[in-house]
Amino acid sequence: MLDRNKVQEISKDLQSKGIDALLLGPGDDLEYLGGLKTGECERFKGLFILSNGKYFYVTPYLYLEEFEAAFGKDTPAYIWEDKDWFYPTLARAMDDFDLNGKQIAVNYGIRAVDAIEIADRHRVKLVNGWHFLDKMRIIKSSSEVEKLERATQISDAAFKELLGFIRPGMTEGEIKKQLIDLFEKHGADGPAFDIIVARKENASRPHYNGSKGVIGERDLVLVDFGCRYESYCSDTTRTVFVGEPTDEEKKLYEIVLQAQEAGEAAVRPGVPAEEVDRAARKVIEDAGYGKYFNTRLGHGIGVAVHEAPYIMEGNKMPLEPGMAFSIEPGIYIPGKIGIRIENIVVVTKDGCKPLSKLPKEITVI
Repeated sequence: MLDRNKVQEISKDLQSKGIDALLLGPGDDLEYLGGLKTGECERFKGLFILSNGKYFYVTPYLYLEEFEAAFGKDTPAYIWEDKDWFYPTLARAMDDFDLNGKQIAVNYGIRAVDAIEIADRHRVKLVNGWHFLDKMRIIKSSSEVEKLERATQISDAAFKELLGFIRPGMTEGEIKKQLIDLFEKHGADGPAFDIIVARKENASRPHYNGSKGVIGERDLVLVDFGCRYESYCSDTTRTVFVGEPTDEEKKLYEIVLQAQEAGEAAVRPGVPAEEVDRAARKVIEDAGYGKYFNTRLGHGIGVAVHEAPYIMEGNKMPLEPGMAFSIEPGIYIPGKIGIRIENIVVVTKDGCKPLSKLPKEITVI
């Protein structure tokens, strides 16, 4: 159900910024505030939060039950039918709440084509509301950390079982499908993102999305995986070897492992996020592979698998207890090999707590 205390906090923030309302479309902001999960659709729907503390939602009949479950039957609702489209219903809401000609922040859940129509029809000034809830979401409560931990426990258990399934001759897609099935077996609500299974040279692409690579007799398999549990995500990467790795592969793996551990060791309250990136990156640069680590070190996690804080050069935000994010250095040599090791950590009062209990040392299957 909608957290009304958080709504009032948003209203006060709107007042302080001189913004009349915030329009939130489907996505992790609404999942965070009220547990709303609707998926993608071309039909306009969203929650309006006003600077005066009031709020209402607009939805097609198709999603009325989901909106009522998330926001309560006492929340003002403006419901439209496909035959009319949403324009007349939204116009009534804008009149009722005196929003015509006002300034409205819009998050990424609202399609650009709909935002343009709203601006033109109601003479409103739209401003970027993408990061409006970041400050609220960036520090996890104890109950949120518990859900992150449970999601990680589930994905850990699934991955351990997966290791007994991987063998030469299998495709990346077969391994991915098995892992998703194992998530369900161990109690997940589903995958948190499109799982990555990449062998050898395919792993040189950090966000590889193929599935046809065939595992060889002596091979490397990078698995980037995560599941959802009660809306919260896990995210872990392990790189394992089928057959004994070569000396070069062992060397690269150990460099990445040292970088990952250096990143975790640098985490503590008050340290700027960019310093954690630098600590891990220095290990890889000193080893001569700096140009092959071409991504940020990490990203925050919660109801979204990627959210604030971002652990990268240029982010001077001091870390605080309750922040949760990934430490995931890698070496990606195009067309040859990719190795990544990733843990989610939660900042504590004197360091950090890694959530995954999976071993990080070289694993041969």
